[in-house]
Amino acid sequence: MTAWKAETVGAACGVGAYVLWGAFPAFFGLLGPAGSVEILAHRVVWTLALMFLVLAVSGRLHSLRGLSARTWLLVAAASTAIAVNWGTYIYGVTSDRVVETALGYFINPLVSVLLGVVIFRERLVPAQIVALALATVAVIVITVDYGHPPYIALTLAASFALYGLCKKVMPLDPRTSLTAEGIVAAPVAVGYLVFLALTGTGTFLGFGIGHTLLLMAAGPVTALPLLLFGAAAQRVPLRTLGMLQYLTPALQMAWGVAVLHEDMPASRWIGFALIWVALAIFSTDALVRVRRERRNPAPSQAPVP
Repeated sequence: MTAWKAETVGAACGVGAYVLWGAFPAFFGLLGPAGSVEILAHRVVWTLALMFLVLAVSGRLHSLRGLSARTWLLVAAASTAIAVNWGTYIYGVTSDRVVETALGYFINPLVSVLLGVVIFRERLVPAQIVALALATVAVIVITVDYGHPPYIALTLAASFALYGLCKKVMPLDPRTSLTAEGIVAAPVAVGYLVFLALTGTGTFLGFGIGHTLLLMAAGPVTALPLLLFGAAAQRVPLRTLGMLQYLTPALQMAWGVAVLHEDMPASRWIGFALIWVALAIFSTDALVRVRRERRNPAPSQAPVP
C-alpha cells in the first residue's frame, strides 16, 4: 500500500471512529430502563469478551502473560479512569445532559495540556496560556449559567486526560491494554450484574430479546471505534487525528440541541463560544509549530544527503 493510500485509509478509519463516538448518545439512549451503573457493567463485560476474541483471532493472547507489577498498576489506573469516564458519560446521556458531556470532550485537549505541565513539567507557549485562560473563563461562565460547576463535563475531561496519561506510559499495544483493563474491571462488573440478578432488579432478561441484545451490543459498540482509532493512529499524523477529534463533541452537542432539545440559553452559548475560540487558538498554534519543525528540523532529525 502506498503512503497516500495508507493515509487515506487511516483518515477514513479516524473519521469512522470519531463519528461512531459522536453517535453514542443515540445508542446509549436506547438502553433504558437499565440504569447507568448496570449499562456500565454490561459495557465492561461485553467489551472484554469481544477483546478476548480479537486477541485470540490475531494470535496475541500470549501478550497478556508475564506483565510486570508496574504494568498491572498502570493498567489498574487506566481501567479506573476509563470506568469513571464511561460511567459519567452514560449517566450524562441517560439523564438528558448530552450537551454537558460534549463540553467535557471539548475541554479534554486543554486538560491534557495542563496535565503535561503538572506531571511532565512541559512548558506552555503563549498561545497555550491564552487558550487555557479562555477555557477557565468559559468554565466560570457556564458555572454561573448552571448555578453550579459543570461536574459531568469536568469529570469527563479529567478522567479521559488521566486515561490518556496512563496510556502514554503503558508499554502495551491498544488491543492488549484494552483487554487487560477489562480484566481488572470485570470482577466488579460481573459481581454487580450477579447482585442485580439475585435481587431481581436487573433488566438484562426481563425486557425482551431486543433489550438483551442492545446491552450485549455495548461491547462491540465500545470496541469498534477504539480499533478504528488504533488503525488510524498507525497511518495518519497525530495533527490530523487532533483535528478530527472535535467531530465527536460537535456531533454529540448537535444531538443534544437538535434532537433532545436541551436548553441552551445565551450565557451557555457564550461559554461554548469561548471554549471554541480557545480550541481554535490551541489547534492553530499546534499546526504552526508542526509546520515550522518540518521546515527546520533539528540537526539530529535532518535528512541525510
